[in-house]
Amino acid sequence: MRAVIIGCGRVGAGLAERLARAGHEVTIVDISTDAFNRLEPDFPGQAIRADGTDEDVLRRVGTETADYFFALTEGDNRNAFAAQLAAETFGVKNVLAKINDPVRAEAYTMLGLSTICRTRVLVDAIARYTGLSGDPGADGVREAEQHHEHHNGAAPTLAAER
Repeated sequence: MRAVIIGCGRVGAGLAERLARAGHEVTIVDISTDAFNRLEPDFPGQAIRADGTDEDVLRRVGTETADYFFALTEGDNRNAFAAQLAAETFGVKNVLAKINDPVRAEAYTMLGLSTICRTRVLVDAIARYTGLSGDPGADGVREAEQHHEHHNGAAPTLAAER
């Protein structure tokens, strides 16, 4: 399996390490060189300093051959935009965007992006800890409700800012 990860924060670095150590081909992209300090010195994947919302960068790192694409930066708009590029421009079948704002996460899911909203996941986990029943929609990844078409460079359909 080949994965491209945008964002080398704690989540991105942890996922990159886990996938690479399991024998998968991993490329992780971040705009900050310091972010790569989160990776083990012997990280078996590729770490690229670049902007993961730049179409040329995504082309250079081989996004079109990725089996999975994870947009895991701290910015909801950046994540939605990068994920949209991966799905629509490069035709990646398994794309996931980390979205912190629950309202945006729901909207992006309705527009065709699979999302994970850590706000909903944490609220649900804490509620369960107190004995409340869980919210079935907050248990992790929310699959896209419609799928993106691969448009070979056509303009994206989501209104996401950089």
